[in-house]
Amino acid sequence: MTKAKMARGLIAGLLVSMALVGCTNTPIAESTNASANAANAANAGKDANANASGVNSSSNKVAPVEVKTADATGVQPAASVSRLVYFAFDSYVISDEFAAVIEANANFLKANRGSRVSIEGNTDELGSREYNIALGQQRAEAVRRALSLLGVQEGQMEAVSFGEEKPAVPGGDAQSRAQNRRAFINYR
Repeated sequence: MTKAKMARGLIAGLLVSMALVGCTNTPIAESTNASANAANAANAGKDANANASGVNSSSNKVAPVEVKTADATGVQPAASVSRLVYFAFDSYVISDEFAAVIEANANFLKANRGSRVSIEGNTDELGSREYNIALGQQRAEAVRRALSLLGVQEGQMEAVSFGEEKPAVPGGDAQSRAQNRRAFINYR
């Protein structure tokens, strides 16, 4: 079995186990108006897979970002690496579509042991501040665990939550909220 197949198997196992654990907090219902907007977007010909995750297809295709390492060797990744993982509403389960993002970052971090990352969990503005801080932390921890399962050293990563405090996109519509449900792998 190749390393790539083993890594995919580990990620799949992690996703299944996280799905079984579920969210320990009381779920918050997204407004019916936002749900109606999402349904209208689905009927307008949006990518069904992207709508299932709550993120429109154009926002899923994040422009690759070249990550520069901070170690003394000056080693840079062989390819551009996306650093964003988006989540469904009220969830911290990493969907299969972001397995490649996790794997690419894990490969870079394993090859560059001097690099460090802060995994920043974020939420939309729905829910209380406390709930959103907790959900953001769960999202950051989910990405940290996935990287760890792929062989990244624990000392290279830290998981932090910003909850709703650092929105990527301002606005209260369903599309803006979907883009704010994310974890960002911030290289330091």
